[in-house]
Amino acid sequence: AATALVAPLTARLVDRHGQARVAVPATALALLGGLSLIACVHWNAPTWTLFASYAATATVPNTGGMARARWAHLLKDDPAALHTANSFEQAADELCFMVGPVIAAFLCTSLFPEAGTLFGGIVVLTGVLVFAVQRATEPPPSGRTAARSPVRAPGVPSLLAVFLAMGAVFGSLEVVTVAHPDARGDASAAGLVLGLQAAGSCAAGLAFGAIRVTRSADRRFPLCLAAMAALMTLPWLTASSTGSLLALAPALLVAGMATAPTMVTAMSLIQERTPEGQLNEGMTLAVTGLLGGIAGGSALGGWMVDHGPGPATTGFAVPAAAATLALALSLAVSKRRPAVFRTPH
Repeated sequence: AATALVAPLTARLVDRHGQARVAVPATALALLGGLSLIACVHWNAPTWTLFASYAATATVPNTGGMARARWAHLLKDDPAALHTANSFEQAADELCFMVGPVIAAFLCTSLFPEAGTLFGGIVVLTGVLVFAVQRATEPPPSGRTAARSPVRAPGVPSLLAVFLAMGAVFGSLEVVTVAHPDARGDASAAGLVLGLQAAGSCAAGLAFGAIRVTRSADRRFPLCLAAMAALMTLPWLTASSTGSLLALAPALLVAGMATAPTMVTAMSLIQERTPEGQLNEGMTLAVTGLLGGIAGGSALGGWMVDHGPGPATTGFAVPAAAATLALALSLAVSKRRPAVFRTPH
C-alpha cells in the first residue's frame, strides 16, 4: 500500500528533476527504512515499528523503469533496437528472480537472519549509485509540466487493469508453487522449482529480443496473453493428474516461457501510451499495478491452498484463471477502443 502511494510520486520527481538527482537520496532513505526494520526485528521492537520501518522503504525508485526510460530515450528512432533492449531488461529481471532468493536464503541461514535484507539494501544502493553516475545516457528532465498524470492518458487505465491481472498470475503462482512441495514434505525443493519458472522466462526473453518482430505491440499483446493463459494451465493439469514434483518442474519451466514476451510487449505499450516527459511515472504505475496484483494473487492463492481441496488441484487454477482474466480484459478493451494508440516517441 505504501509503495502504491509513494512510488508514482517518486517517479514523477524523477521525470521532473532527473534520475540521478532524485534516485540517490530516495534510495538512501529506503535503505534507512530497511536498516530500521532490521534493528526493530533484531531487538524485538513493538510490531507497529515493523510496519512503519517497512513503509519507509517505499521510496526506493523503480530502477527497472528508469533503465527502460533510458533505452526509450536513446533508441527512440530505432524500434527494433528498443525491442531488443526491453527484452534484455526483462531477462535481467528474471535473472534477479532466480539468483536473489538463493543468495538471500544462503546469507540468512549461514550468517544471521537479517543478513539477506541487509545485503539486498546495500546492493540496491550500490547499483543506484553506479547507475546514477552514467549521466550521458540519462534522459533530460522535463521540469514542472501542466500535463495530466499518465494514469489518465488514453489507453493507460485499461492497460493498468491488465497489469493488475498479470500480477495476480505471478503472486499466486509463487505461493502455490511453494505450497506444493511443502505439502509433500519436500519444502527445500520449492526454491529450485520457482527458479525453473524464472529460467524459462529468462530464456524466452533473450530469444524474444533476438527475433525481429513485425506486428505492432498492441497486436502482439493479446497473442502473448493467450499464450500465457494456455501455458499456465500446464502446471495445473500436471499437478492435478500426477502430483509429481518431477513432472511439475518442467511444466513450470514451459509455463514461464510466456512471461517475458508478455511483459516486454506490455512495457512497450506503456512506453507508447505514456505522454512525453512522464515515462518514469508511467513505468512505475505499471509496476505498481503488478505489485497490487501480486498482493491480491498471493492472498487468493494462499487461501485456496489452505481451504481448497489442495494445492495440487485448486491452487494452480488461480494463476491460470488470472491469466485468462488478463486476456479477457485485453480483448474487451481492444474491441471497445480500437484507436487509442499512438506511435512510439
